[in-house]
Amino acid sequence: MLRSLFTALCLFVLWYLMSGIQKPLTLGLGAGSALFAVWIVRRMDDAADADRLVVNLRPIQLIKYLLWLLVEIAKANWAVTKIILSPHMQIKQHVFKVPFTQKTDLGQTVFANSITLTPGTISVEVEPDHFLVHALCYSNDDPTAIADMDARVTQTEGRSD
Repeated sequence: MLRSLFTALCLFVLWYLMSGIQKPLTLGLGAGSALFAVWIVRRMDDAADADRLVVNLRPIQLIKYLLWLLVEIAKANWAVTKIILSPHMQIKQHVFKVPFTQKTDLGQTVFANSITLTPGTISVEVEPDHFLVHALCYSNDDPTAIADMDARVTQTEGRSD
């Protein structure tokens, strides 16, 4: 109960900081909407107690990975920009399988979303042991780069007990 009240308070403070309105009616409606949002989430949580997602990541490794990913996204943005702006778009589309080594659903989700976040590639489909990935401008180095990404995401995973 204390956690729910703290969450409602945080939501209200966030709402107030973004709106900046100090009229009593508006403040009351903001507080009411924060409490209503927490009530809805609590009801949903009670209904789905068996489907809990356990987040077990290594924080230092995750920060290192996110910094590396930002650099990779910037490099991919530059490459896609050059392709788009060139007079003869050198597009070589290709769909290929990417095996993954993550043990948890969260790790697989982080990996698939990392592929999709990188401009020019998108995770199309999830199979039991691999993803199907579409690349805008495929090169022979793509599987190696994605395997490196896979290894880095796997390093961020904690124990999967």
